[in-house]
Amino acid sequence: MSTNTSMVAEFILVGFSHLVNLQGLLFSVFLTIYLLTVAGNLLIVVLVSTDAALQTPIYFFLRMLSALEIGYTSVTVPLLLHHLLTGRRHIPHSGCALQMFFLFFGATECCLLAAMAYDRYAAICKPLHYPLLLSHRVCLQLAGMSWACGAMVGLGHTAFIFSLLFCGPNAIPHFFCEIQPILQLVCGDTSLNELQISLAAALIILCPFGLILGSYGHILATIFRMSSAAGRSKAFSTCSSHLVVVSLFYGTAIFIYIRPEASYDPATDPLLSLFYAVVTPILNPIIYSLRNTDVKAALRRTLQKMRPANT
Repeated sequence: MSTNTSMVAEFILVGFSHLVNLQGLLFSVFLTIYLLTVAGNLLIVVLVSTDAALQTPIYFFLRMLSALEIGYTSVTVPLLLHHLLTGRRHIPHSGCALQMFFLFFGATECCLLAAMAYDRYAAICKPLHYPLLLSHRVCLQLAGMSWACGAMVGLGHTAFIFSLLFCGPNAIPHFFCEIQPILQLVCGDTSLNELQISLAAALIILCPFGLILGSYGHILATIFRMSSAAGRSKAFSTCSSHLVVVSLFYGTAIFIYIRPEASYDPATDPLLSLFYAVVTPILNPIIYSLRNTDVKAALRRTLQKMRPANT
């Protein structure tokens, strides 16, 4: 028998099937969150694309971040809604592999958040060189590298895991095709596979996170050297939204992916992933819109343009 041929034709995403009496309520809640997530992030994409005042590097990256959030949540939530509505929780072997690949949006976000930290570093620590350090070409290169790294991680994980042998059972104790619960369904000893995947996850998570910490170390040192309290306050305010998003994203990602496989808990881990995959994407547009005067001003200008002219 070839070891790269799966005996399992489809998987069953157990998800929240144990909450029998809450299926309708969960469907309504997740549908509302999903619609608000797409609408909020799409609004940021439109505002940044159309408002002349937002044509700066940080908003270029913010537009990319919002596009990633739309993609990431759209990979998981619509299928979850289908399962809650119909009760049919089967997913083909190929469909599970495809979903796992497109979860590379999360890896791309790791790199993009590091690029945004570099933007803040250049703006605060190297203001005279900012136009050169963050030129349009550099922004495109940083965004392109983020997408490329994410795609390679997604392709690598997917090819690696789905080249293994699945001979049953086929029930995944999760609401999407997440790496850890799928590994538990692989036949034979997977300790080496778990180590390789943990190392790869640590690389794509901790390397950008280290760059973010380094950037903010320089930023804090520069801020504390400022003599003006107003200048320090302004510098902190330009970083606050990004810091909140980084804390939410990396806090959950590090806990979920950088730990021993034996610590996986099928009862609580789907709830943690729910925060990571469903809740965080809806918080980003709220954080960046409520705490950002430029975005709020752009929204007001857009709404004014949409008003019919007085006749």
